Amino acid sequence: MNQKVVIEVNMKNNKQRSKALGIALVKDGVISVALKGERKSQIEVIGEGIVDAAGLAETLRKKVGYAELVSVEQVK
Repeated sequence: MNQKVVIEVNMKNNKQRSKALGIALVKDGVISVALKGERKSQIEVIGEGIVDAAGLAETLRKKVGYAELVSVEQVK
């Protein structure tokens, strides 16, 4: 069973977007990472099993800026 996590991150430019995607990609169990939303301010992470959503949001908060966990759901 896969899990989808969406995190709203305050990213002002492409450099910050790239940094945030790189941070999310190296987490354990992550299969894919994509930018979503009207302003490309949401990161959608799909992972195998259970992804540490709170830990990912905390890491993004420390290294990129404001980050808020929007949703966590199971994907079939």
